Amino acid sequence: MDKEDSGFLRRKRINSLFFILVVLSVFSNVPVSAEVLTLSEGLRLAKENNRLIKIAQRDESVSEQDTLIAKAKMLPDINAALDQTFLVRQPNAVFGSQVLPISEKDFFSYSLNIEQTLYDFRKNASHYEATKALFNTKRLDEKRVRNFVALDFGLNYFDLLEAEKMILVAEKEVDRLESHLGDAKNLYDEGVITKNDLLQAEVRISDAKQRLFTARNLRAVTASRLNNVLVRPLNTNVEVTDTYIKELKGLSADILSLDIEKAWENAERQRPEIQIADETMRALELERISKKADYYPKFFVRGSYDYMENRFQTPNGNLSLIVGLGINLFSGGSTKAEVQKIDHQKLRLLEEKNNLMDGIKLELEKSILDSKSARERMAVTRDAVQQAEENLRINRVKYEDGVGTATDVLDAVTLLTVAESNYYRSVYDLSRAEAAVLYSMGIELSEVYK
Repeated sequence: MDKEDSGFLRRKRINSLFFILVVLSVFSNVPVSAEVLTLSEGLRLAKENNRLIKIAQRDESVSEQDTLIAKAKMLPDINAALDQTFLVRQPNAVFGSQVLPISEKDFFSYSLNIEQTLYDFRKNASHYEATKALFNTKRLDEKRVRNFVALDFGLNYFDLLEAEKMILVAEKEVDRLESHLGDAKNLYDEGVITKNDLLQAEVRISDAKQRLFTARNLRAVTASRLNNVLVRPLNTNVEVTDTYIKELKGLSADILSLDIEKAWENAERQRPEIQIADETMRALELERISKKADYYPKFFVRGSYDYMENRFQTPNGNLSLIVGLGINLFSGGSTKAEVQKIDHQKLRLLEEKNNLMDGIKLELEKSILDSKSARERMAVTRDAVQQAEENLRINRVKYEDGVGTATDVLDAVTLLTVAESNYYRSVYDLSRAEAAVLYSMGIELSEVYK
């Protein structure tokens, strides 16, 4: 095979490889339709993957180990020692005129000691119960974080649904204006209108397209926020559905019939934040009992076995049992200061709890009022959309017949766009307000939006 043929075959192989790479690159860029993410499925994913929940779970695990550390102080303390001693000189004892060895120069020894507190006026027991109460606060905090993440996901989910509806409204506005521009061109060609009508319609179309671009950008940003809650790549394609609205028809009615005083009572009973404050108060009281126990003695029993290799001594090993008590006579006033410190912490926590409850009441009342307002706006704007559609139809007919003006048509398009936007905003304002009411009352959102 000559050089010309070999070069031809080489170029052919290179071209074939290039063609394959091009085909692969084309198919790799083909958009894949995203799986529809339902509200319940999204809440499940957020519960499994969200970093705030994982951080709360780690805090819970740390607190659980604190309970084990506190429990260990109530169990026997066992210590063992093993020694090999090397002396420079052998120990001796003087008996009159005689010097006798009393120990080996090099010897082996070991010991085993067991000590158990018999009674310490509940110092260790109270501390252990306090750590269990604090551990319970971490479990409640994880519950709070889970519901907060569920609320965050739900609000972003409703924001995304609203953003999609705003895109739909903007697209309809562009279509209506382009349809009007087509009618205007026909009338202009017939000599019925001036060119000013065409220019006016083109300017309105340009403005509507800008709003459409803005709506699409807002949808992309909202989708990224939703992916962030789910701990997914921000550019992951997200498709959502609002079928849940039909499934939760009774929810709005239940919220409308809520008695505000009853709702406050439910919130005080169910909100994890209030339960955390109560458990923390109990933990402080137990810590106070533990600190006050330092004023009193501690009774203990200690047993030990000691062995030392020594042929000059008998016996080499011996058992001992000690029953005793220990008391701190003076600590510089630290015990009194620690007890008073806990008293101040309890008073501070009580004020924080009252302030928290006031905030929850205000939050709950606002959410209920928002839901009622959104429901009323939804009923009003639904009728307004129908009226705006009829208004646009009449003005179009009048314009085509040469009776109406282009300004009337353009104003009717704008009026319909505003009515549709207000309607969809009221729909999702209602959804957001309902979720906020449930959260304020301490109800698990993942259980409601199953």
